[in-house]
Amino acid sequence: MSTSTTAHVKSRTASRHLYRLVIAASLGNALEWFDLLVYAYFAVTLSKLFFPAANETVSLLLTLGTFGASYLARPLGAVVLGSYGDRAGRKASLMISILLMTVGTFLTAIMPTYASIGVVAPIGILLARLMQGFSVGGEFGSSTAFLVEHGSERKGYLASFQWAGQGLAAFLSSAFGVALTTLLTTRQLETWGWRLPYFFGLLIGPIGFYIRRHMEETPEFLQTKTTRTPVRDLFAQQWDRVLLAIGAVIVSTSSTYLLIYMPTYAIKQLHLPQSTGFTATLTGATIVMFGAPMIGHWSDKVGRSRIMLAATVLFLVSVYPVYAGLTAYPSMAVIILAVVWISILKTAYSGALPAFMAEIFPAKTRVTGLSISYNISVPLFGGFAPFYITSLIALTRSSMAPSFYMIFTALLGLLTLLLARTRLRIP
Repeated sequence: MSTSTTAHVKSRTASRHLYRLVIAASLGNALEWFDLLVYAYFAVTLSKLFFPAANETVSLLLTLGTFGASYLARPLGAVVLGSYGDRAGRKASLMISILLMTVGTFLTAIMPTYASIGVVAPIGILLARLMQGFSVGGEFGSSTAFLVEHGSERKGYLASFQWAGQGLAAFLSSAFGVALTTLLTTRQLETWGWRLPYFFGLLIGPIGFYIRRHMEETPEFLQTKTTRTPVRDLFAQQWDRVLLAIGAVIVSTSSTYLLIYMPTYAIKQLHLPQSTGFTATLTGATIVMFGAPMIGHWSDKVGRSRIMLAATVLFLVSVYPVYAGLTAYPSMAVIILAVVWISILKTAYSGALPAFMAEIFPAKTRVTGLSISYNISVPLFGGFAPFYITSLIALTRSSMAPSFYMIFTALLGLLTLLLARTRLRIP
């Protein structure tokens, strides 16, 4: 065999190995987001089935409150699974998280409604969401570390598949939303249609577990002298890095949940058909799915924080006009344009974010640091965002409330990025 042929074979083998790593790390993240997005997208339907109340707004707030409450379990999962990932390895933590995640999805899929079992139904949904939240607590940190530690020269590109997986999940969940709200009657949707996406999501878990079981541990972890107390070391020696990482997530998570809330916003504020919001989010998901790896690749060449700063500034100056256009001209075309623009900025920021965060922490506390910072920021600024926005709209009686929230979080993100560039010299 010639030298060129041998090199070609090695290159193809390396590429296959690389994409197996990406699939192994991204499937759990995709399952997490698929389950989460289905719940958020069908919030109006679920509010009728599991949280019935005389006032529709109260019913919706209870549904969104349960959506946010599941995020309260994330910090606990981050501490337990994150520290386990730094002590036992990234692979071990990833296998546990996807197993627990699958159980939570299964419980939601089979849960009887309030009409069947009364108050046990919303309690059961809450418990399933809490289990999901706990398992997800260690997923982002473990999978991000797993990716960046397998590709030292392409950290941004590999880690960006975290958001490509989210984009795929959003694409699939939005596709389900469009199909179910278009093809089924309201009665069919409420009787059995809403369960179909959850049963589909159950297919991801076993596949992800199998692939992860057969992957190798990261070289960087194997070469790192581990610590028995990663949580204590993190808060005793790296508390400032934790704060910076929390701040770095804010813009990404608030913009994500701005998009997640769009189907509910389209129904309640713009009085558009339910399928309109799903069509818009389907378009946005496609942008995230294909755009995130491009941004990750670009960040390996020009630096992470520069791209993230540009996206943050554009959020600040454009989100108010976007919502002004939505409220003035409510239509499918306008809502798609709004979602496309928000998705472009979200992709530019988030595509560079995982590698940026991984570079904040040293290897011996990386999973713990990533997990805890991500799962403090996401509940505070993302998980409860639909609840905040719904409450703001009710309080101010203004359909512009989502833009106010995004401007506030963009200001916090801008301050964080400037501090990170100054203190840690992250380009």
